[in-house]
Amino acid sequence: MNNSTTVTISAAASAAGAAIKRRKKLHQYQSLLPGLPDDIAQICLSHVQPSTLYSVCHSWRRLVFSSSFPSFLSVYSLLKSSQSEKNSVDFANFDPVSAKWTLLPPPPLNPPLRILLRHPSFISRHLSIQSVSVSGNFVLLAATTDPLLPALSNPLVFNPRTGQWSNGPQLATPRRWCAAGASHGVVYVASGVGSHYNPEVARSVEKWDMNGNNRNHLWEKMNCLKDGKFSREAIEAVGWRGKLCMVNVKGDAAKEGIIYDVESDTWQEMPEGMLMGWRGPAAAMEEEIIYTVDESKGALRKYDHRRDCWLDILENEMLKGARHMAAAGGRVCVVSGGGEGIVVVDVVAELPRLVVVETPVGFQVLDVHILPRISQLDSELHDEI
Repeated sequence: MNNSTTVTISAAASAAGAAIKRRKKLHQYQSLLPGLPDDIAQICLSHVQPSTLYSVCHSWRRLVFSSSFPSFLSVYSLLKSSQSEKNSVDFANFDPVSAKWTLLPPPPLNPPLRILLRHPSFISRHLSIQSVSVSGNFVLLAATTDPLLPALSNPLVFNPRTGQWSNGPQLATPRRWCAAGASHGVVYVASGVGSHYNPEVARSVEKWDMNGNNRNHLWEKMNCLKDGKFSREAIEAVGWRGKLCMVNVKGDAAKEGIIYDVESDTWQEMPEGMLMGWRGPAAAMEEEIIYTVDESKGALRKYDHRRDCWLDILENEMLKGARHMAAAGGRVCVVSGGGEGIVVVDVVAELPRLVVVETPVGFQVLDVHILPRISQLDSELHDEI
């Protein structure tokens, strides 16, 4: 057989192989809706619940997690190992459509971030880790590292849309045991303790505007607190109607409350009814309605600002001992006592419904956030747990 014959046979074989691959690809391709172009079909399917689409066929499942499909909300949490000897945390996401937990990539820091949860000086409790949800991003603001120093000189930001971490601007004073919150895309930290207690830091307030192109802006100092009483614990500053609401002690103990007006940069006393009913973690739905859990009674309530009182929504044993909560998309998510699960309450239903998201085996939940889901391309890069 001469060379020309060999080349001809090789070319023919290559052409045949390419044709087979094309036929396989055409065979594997499945239109979203037979008889309709995919762009039109996608518009139609976007009005269907993602959980329904996910359960029908592979092509619809891929559509749900594509970047072109309308985003839906999912749960983000900090997890700790149930093994007592492990003193570390993992960042994780729970996708409500596939009902799967996946680990997020760790922040790309050198050396790697090492957050302390326990220390011999604090035998009875975990060291706090503080994070907030801002404009669809998860922002890690405050934690502790060895030897009992602030772990973060600047915030760490995870963007679910890109699946990547980035650094925020450096804080004037890195701190922990502070009040942390957000309002209208602006992050606030107030009070707290730096490398050691300082009364000026305990009264200080800083803000970082994450709106639009402002993300690269530096932290700005704002009007100070009147005293340092809000540096005792890690505190949620709940964004509500252009204000930040906070109390200085967690749980059912006697406490002080204060409200910061973000527009006027002024402080005012918390209304008596709001303060009296603030008996556990709190969160605001779209910064319009504040919800709280009475951790001793296991009662979920919402605040009526016109009557300055809290209205009962439901009471459940699983809400007792609640430590953290988040609210978005008509759902309130509450970390149950001991961090063994996340209680999800549909608060817009005529009769509020409650379901429990089980924690991955071997982990406990430390906090909870509700943010846009990660795209399929990104989630495939993460480890399922």
